[in-house]
Amino acid sequence: MAVATAALDSQRIFVASQWQLMWWRFRKHKLAVASALVVAGFYLVVLGADFLAYADPDASEAQRSLMPPQRVHWFDGWRFSPYVHGIKGARDPLTFKRVYVPDPDVKVPIRFFAEGFEYRFLGLIPATRHLIGVDGDATKTIFLLGTDVQGRDLWSRLMYGTRISLTIGLLGVTASLVLGVVLGGLSGFYGGVIDTVIQRVIEILRSIPTIPLWMGLAAALPREWTVLQVYFAITIIISLLGWTELARVVRGRFLAMREEDFVVSARLVGCTQMRTIFVHMVPSFMSHIIAATTLALPAMIISETALSFLGLGLRPPAISWGVLLQQAQNVQTVAISPWLMLPSIPVIVAVMAFNFLGDGLRDAADPYGR
Repeated sequence: MAVATAALDSQRIFVASQWQLMWWRFRKHKLAVASALVVAGFYLVVLGADFLAYADPDASEAQRSLMPPQRVHWFDGWRFSPYVHGIKGARDPLTFKRVYVPDPDVKVPIRFFAEGFEYRFLGLIPATRHLIGVDGDATKTIFLLGTDVQGRDLWSRLMYGTRISLTIGLLGVTASLVLGVVLGGLSGFYGGVIDTVIQRVIEILRSIPTIPLWMGLAAALPREWTVLQVYFAITIIISLLGWTELARVVRGRFLAMREEDFVVSARLVGCTQMRTIFVHMVPSFMSHIIAATTLALPAMIISETALSFLGLGLRPPAISWGVLLQQAQNVQTVAISPWLMLPSIPVIVAVMAFNFLGDGLRDAADPYGR
């Protein structure tokens, strides 16, 4: 029985496609599979940020500035009924600063699928339902992660910031992927003058100091531009500078494959050069491109977060992880309001998840791996 099973498995491997073999190896990498689920969860937040946010991310109120996170109580007695205690403000007799303390006499019940501010789900469907919320009383509010200096709810802003930061990374990597494959493929396939010009451009781009470049680009962006215009400008700039490494990898693969039998055969049967490149050569190492792209995503996310944190990328009223962390630049503020550092947690988790996922895809795409 064992021999028959082994023979059946061997036969299945022999007839499997490259993608099937890659999937079978990938699912053995438990950490990569778990990371893939985490990444999928992040992009579900991107799609449902409006639904997950229970307050308008731009609604501010000076009276609730720097309110601490509220502790959620899941049971009221023996009954499952999540609630938070109300918060009352007071003056610290030593510092004379306004502080907030829980009011145990006030319970604010948390409702699931509650009514809230109006939005368009997926940008199309008008809706007012949110995953969590409070009763219709406007005096009752919840702040699961506290508020910022302007009194805006940090949880809701974090949901919207996740959408911006992750889509910038995705759009930037997509643009870099196109540029890297096309320019790297042309460089490796044709060689000669084309190869020389593209490689010199890559060397020039990789030799430019990063921080002075970003400072110059940030100064070049008009201050009167809208948030949407700055968003696309940052995406384009990141992608224009991030394609060089992938282009080098693609060039090396093309140099190794352009004399292979299947490439020569494609030429002999009359395939055009573009068809030979994109139909026969690129698909043969598409799995490696996917792995490289997955590993490039965290670098894009870190770039946007760091630039926005330094004031060189997105700027208010845009909401991103870097913009949210701008208020944590002041050490005194962080010491008094440590919850302002909470947006750094999704940055760390997302970058680690993408790295582990990329490692798993790279191992799965290795034709000599087991």
